[in-house]
Amino acid sequence: EPLFQETVRGAGINKYLFEMANIRNQCSWVHADYPEAATEKAEDLVRMAVEKVIRLEPLEETELAVTQTALVIGGGLAGMAAAKNLADQGYPTVLIERTDSLGGNARRLHRTWKGEDVRSRTQALIKEIGSHEGIEVITHAEITSVEGFVGNFTTTITADGEQRTLTHGVTIIATGATELKPTEYLHGEDPRVVTSLELDEMLAADEPRLGEIETCVFIQCVGSRIPERPYCSRVCCTHSVTSALSLKERNPKLTVFVLYRDMRTYGLRENLYQEAREKGVVFVRYEHEKELNVEKSDEGLNISFTDTTLQRRLHIRSDLLVLASAIVRETDDRLSQFFKVPLNEDGFFVEAHVKLRPVDFATDGVFFCGLAHSPQSIDESIAQAQAAA
Repeated sequence: EPLFQETVRGAGINKYLFEMANIRNQCSWVHADYPEAATEKAEDLVRMAVEKVIRLEPLEETELAVTQTALVIGGGLAGMAAAKNLADQGYPTVLIERTDSLGGNARRLHRTWKGEDVRSRTQALIKEIGSHEGIEVITHAEITSVEGFVGNFTTTITADGEQRTLTHGVTIIATGATELKPTEYLHGEDPRVVTSLELDEMLAADEPRLGEIETCVFIQCVGSRIPERPYCSRVCCTHSVTSALSLKERNPKLTVFVLYRDMRTYGLRENLYQEAREKGVVFVRYEHEKELNVEKSDEGLNISFTDTTLQRRLHIRSDLLVLASAIVRETDDRLSQFFKVPLNEDGFFVEAHVKLRPVDFATDGVFFCGLAHSPQSIDESIAQAQAAA
């Protein structure tokens, strides 16, 4: 109905003079087996709508002055992309970041699924943000209170021990998410067990030991798709396949296994999966309800699991184990209370409407983008940031 109201308003008519006879939902859908009765009811609904609209009176909405400044919360890729887009349009933008530097997770990533160098592009964007006349960057920033409404927000922050008050018309929340630090599979106990982001750092640094290993194993869905975290983290499958290809590029003789529950290299990323298979990466589906064990020895890591197809226990000795860890957010998020915006049970922010308002909150003047919304790739985060801006 709001879309129809906007159509009426666009035609120059007061939107409160609109009335809808919903014969689709209230007749054709619910009375499909009774066409004659449904038609009679539809005629009644139309007659009643006409009688009501005759009696409607126009209402006027109060116009408010809008402070022409934006606040972007979070200095990761999504936050930086949103801030740059707004500033390029001529809107003064304040970008606040909780840590001491911009970049977020992108500072640890190696390459995108398309092969783009994430670190160099991130550094270039950070430089652009830092030199942009329309953007003020505040690091070490914590929000302590928020007052006001769309067009007239007042946000109080502390930065480096000093308190500041920011006035802004709109807010974009781009607070991101983090990689789960696993406690299983010897992570944190054995240096040969790393997460996907830790492997990215090794690849970016071109660590010599990557050229010395003979076997590498990836385990998917570590911390995802389990009762306490039922969602799929989406990017893990593509990330593992991309990393496997990078390792094979360095050493074509390297043996690489990917232990998975379901491969979800969605969209054009499916081509990467096919390329990985053609280059010798072995994909093995494991039974997640049966035990998957990792034990260490002087010769390497001993990984045992049940193959779904063979229904037999298999054993692999590996020199490096990579855990495709879940993307997680803090469920106790004060921003949700400050701006009166909802979180789902997994700690991610919830949009006003998944199709019609995908980067808006129901609270006017507050928007969001990136991993704060859901696990997603870099290109999706940037597209969402631009949409929010």
